[in-house]
Amino acid sequence: MASLSRFIVKDCKLQSSEALHRPSYARRTPTHFSIRSGHETGRCNLFIQNKHQISDVAFPVQSSFIGITSLRNSKISCKAATNVSGDLPSSSSSGMSQYEKIIETLTTLFPLWVILGTILGIYKPAAVTWLETDLFTLGLGFLMLSMGLTLTFDDFRRCLRNPWTVGVGFLAQYFIKPLLGFAIAMALKLSAPLATGLILVSCCPGGQASNVATYISKGNVALSVLMTTCSTIGAIVMTPLLTKLLAGQLVPVDAAGLAISTFQVVLVPTIIGVLSNEFFPKFTSKIITITPLIGVILTTLLCASPIGQVADVLKTQGAQLLLPVAALHAAAFFLGYWLSKFSFGESTSRTISIECGMQSSALGFLLAQKHFTNPLVAVPSAVSVVCMALGGSALAVYWRNQPIPVDDKDDFKE
Repeated sequence: MASLSRFIVKDCKLQSSEALHRPSYARRTPTHFSIRSGHETGRCNLFIQNKHQISDVAFPVQSSFIGITSLRNSKISCKAATNVSGDLPSSSSSGMSQYEKIIETLTTLFPLWVILGTILGIYKPAAVTWLETDLFTLGLGFLMLSMGLTLTFDDFRRCLRNPWTVGVGFLAQYFIKPLLGFAIAMALKLSAPLATGLILVSCCPGGQASNVATYISKGNVALSVLMTTCSTIGAIVMTPLLTKLLAGQLVPVDAAGLAISTFQVVLVPTIIGVLSNEFFPKFTSKIITITPLIGVILTTLLCASPIGQVADVLKTQGAQLLLPVAALHAAAFFLGYWLSKFSFGESTSRTISIECGMQSSALGFLLAQKHFTNPLVAVPSAVSVVCMALGGSALAVYWRNQPIPVDDKDDFKE
């Protein structure tokens, strides 16, 4: 889902140093960049057609943030993720083909597909339960690969340029959420298998769906992609370690097995995608337009399959499990937002909130199936799929209708 950022066109406000605005077309720079500028009542839409970088214009590959340091006597400031109004660019200025518009529309309707998949899993489980352990692992691996194809080594360098912003998101993911899962499990006195499952899903990295939710909410998609990437890589150590520490006294936890599975399913496909993007850019550029749709299809299947596999349990114990899982996600959204507001602006706070509240429930379900003998351990992850999709999409839609202040401080460095 990270590849959604490829479709996001920045709406740049032109703040000219001249007293009067004089409509004119920007002079082409003497480089291999191709930049078009069209004026529209004091506004400037820029379309950059080359992925490489030059000194005056910085355009990280596949990111959703464009930073332009200077253009003659004008100062251009760009907001990440979307324009101030949050509306999608019009067809006249987007520079997108009809095919790309269809892909974008299908991608942004992701929450709807997950909800439909959930309903299908509950009432027609046979339609999705064919995606069992081996195929489920393969599907999750392909999802990680699709994310890796949208990343470059420069994306990881940007993490070093934003240590505080990315670090806060990482701590929220692996400090706030696991402690919330443990506290809720103990407070509600869940049985050992269900408590373990709740703790396990709370220790999982951010889900790729968070990138879509961030885009809809007018958050910082580039930052969301970075946080998802960092938490995904960190999951190799943090998920088994935290699960062992918090749930080890409840049931035996194979931390080494969890780490190996996470490495195989998460890190290896991601690295393959990044290397492919770096060394075979012509090939990846041909398939990158379809990766958002692939991500939507895979994520929907990976959400529907767990529901179908535990449909009988959900029908009998669903109400009992709904409260703790819903409380986990709601508290994570709430704390992620308000704790971030102490240090960051509105756009960044929304991003951290969504990253904190939306987990990779599919990974939690897979790890529960492979490394725990009691099938009930996997049930909280299946319920989490529903709560995460409903809660995240509802919050994103709410925020989309809440304007971000024009003077909102920018916490993200390109």
